[in-house]
This record gives sequence, C-alpha cells and structure tokens, in this order.
Amino acid sequence: MKRRRALFPVLVVALVAAVAVAVLVGYMLERGGEPGDKAQNVAQEVPKPSAEVPEDEPVAQVAAQVGPSVVQINVRQAAQVTPFGPQEGEGIGSGVIYRKDGYIITNYHVVQDANEVNVAFADGSTERGQVVGGDPSTEIAVVKVDRNNLPSAKFTEGKDLAPGQLAVAIGSPQGFQSTVTSGVISGLNREVPARLTGGQQEAALVDLIQTSAPISPGNSGGALADRSGEIVGINVAYLPPDQTGAESIGFAIPSDTATSVADQLISSGQVSSPYLGIRYTDLTQDIADRFDLSVQSGVIVTEVERGSPADSAGLRSEDVITALDSTKIKNSGDLLGALRGYKPGDTVTLTVLRGGTDSETNIEVKLGDRSKR
Repeated sequence: MKRRRALFPVLVVALVAAVAVAVLVGYMLERGGEPGDKAQNVAQEVPKPSAEVPEDEPVAQVAAQVGPSVVQINVRQAAQVTPFGPQEGEGIGSGVIYRKDGYIITNYHVVQDANEVNVAFADGSTERGQVVGGDPSTEIAVVKVDRNNLPSAKFTEGKDLAPGQLAVAIGSPQGFQSTVTSGVISGLNREVPARLTGGQQEAALVDLIQTSAPISPGNSGGALADRSGEIVGINVAYLPPDQTGAESIGFAIPSDTATSVADQLISSGQVSSPYLGIRYTDLTQDIADRFDLSVQSGVIVTEVERGSPADSAGLRSEDVITALDSTKIKNSGDLLGALRGYKPGDTVTLTVLRGGTDSETNIEVKLGDRSKR
C-alpha cells in the first residue's frame, strides 16, 4: 500500500517567540549568466491582458496573464523500507516558468530528495522534469523540462514594492491546479528563523515579502504577482491559522533573489554565497538595558569561527554590528538581507560597537565563499 508522505509543499511556520542564532552565510547575488541565449529566452514584457476580461477586474486580468506560466510539480521519492514494508513518498508543489526553453523556478523543499519529477502545465499537458539544482538557504530550486517555446513569466527586477498594493497568488494548493487567490502585500523585509520551518534550512529565510493572499500547502513555488502581471515573488511559507490564530499571513521570496539564484544554478548547478563566519543573535531592548549599551538595536556577535573572514578581519565576540557599508543593521534579517547585494570576494565595511562603549569601529571584511568552506 502506498503511503502519501507530506513533502511540506508550503513551509508551515509556527508563531513562536524566538531569537535567531545561526551561522551567518548571507545570500548570493551575483547574476550568473549562462552563455548564449539567456536573454531571448527570458520574458521581456508581460503578456497583454485578455480582451475577454473586464478592465475593472484586476485580479482576473492578472490570472489570465500569469496563469499559463504557473505549473504543478508532482514529486515522487524512492521507496523507503519501513516496518510495514516498502513505502513511497509523494508530494505536490508549484512552479513558475522562468525561461521559454524549459527552465522552471520552484522551492527547494518541493524537489528535495526527489527521484522523479513530473510537471503539469496549465494547458493540460505534462512533461518529465529534471532537477537542475537547488539552494536550501534561499529555498529556490530549478527544474528543466525538454520543451521549447513555453509561456515564460516576466519577473520583476529592482521594482519597488509598497505595503497595501495588490498581490495575486497562483499555484496548486492541495493539488487544485491554477488556483487564484488575492490580497495585498502586507509587509517587506520579513524574516522567518530556521527553527520556525522545522529546520528545513540552515539559516533564516530573510528579506521576504509578507502577503495576505491566501497560501496553502501546494502553493509552494508558485507565483506572487502584482497588478501589472509581473512576478514579484515565489511563494514559500504561511502561518497556519489552526495552530497560530493568525489569519492570511504568507511569505514569498523576492523575484530578484529567485532569478539570481536560478541564473547561478542554470549556469553552474550551484550557488556562490558570501560568507562571514560568525554566530549571532539580535540585540533586543532588554539586552541593551541590562548591559547599559548605547545602542538599542543591532546584531550581537556570539562566536567568531576560527580562520573565517570575520576572524581574519578582527571581529570579536560581543561586538555589536550596527551597519554594513551604508545599510543600517537593526536585526539579523537586516544583516542577511544586506549581504544580498554582494558576492564572495567583495570587501564590506562593518560598523561595530565594541566593549559597550559609545565609540564605533569600522572593520573591513573580505567576504568568503560559503560553498568552499
């Protein structure tokens, strides 16, 4: 008898008070271009709205524009031996067509440990997929199908988002393909610590888009689009109301992060992530008051890894990081998010408060490469 094993098609996060403590790896952000024809395979503009959809129905227009680019991803894992005999694992997620030559962006946890991937398109056709690669720290993965002229979506690049603007989510919650929900962008630069996602990634998911558009298991890897029909994010997590009492709190990975990771995976099969080499915790008001610190927010260095870039630069335990170059750092999410603009080998300046004094010290750190640790 087959066992249908949940593959966490959307990361379910519990509403728990927690202080993030992790190895700081940062995020990748070098656009790894694949030689050749990337540009002509990436959508340069959004499809025109259907003439059959009234202009005063913005959600329906977005659904008509984006829907053909959203796929359902069906995953099968190898049979595992259990006391009840060999049992298989199956799961359902979503994906968004990134390039018309067959590259699809989804979530890492959707295809993690999969030995068979099948992609169901909005037109009813299916195709066997191959996992190109994935990055657990950002929860982005790429699947390739052997098909051309796919309806690729237009992903935003450097587009400013604002809380309150329309957000439309499209995916396959519980296997109901091409399901459309809507809401607004509720917040930006959100952080979900690793412990709140069942430990499925090493570091916190940071710099996330929060949305009130309902997201459910199966939406994972699907599209979050704006009013114009551009993809602003890849859906990744939600707070379950029955466990948290929270209503309509979902999260998406920003599109520029998703495409940056995808480009690197397509080009080399791996992601190059800037690496500092510290463990840290957020500086809270209580901690600042207890130790009579002159700053009320920032990131406290709790440990410096020996031989790491931070160690070589002279960063110390109990240093409080308050800025990275010109970016103010109020918490660990700010620090991880700030690193998104850098790549291994770049030199950054950390502003730190040392010894509880009022004087700040600037420390230059040459970022390492997480993949080469």
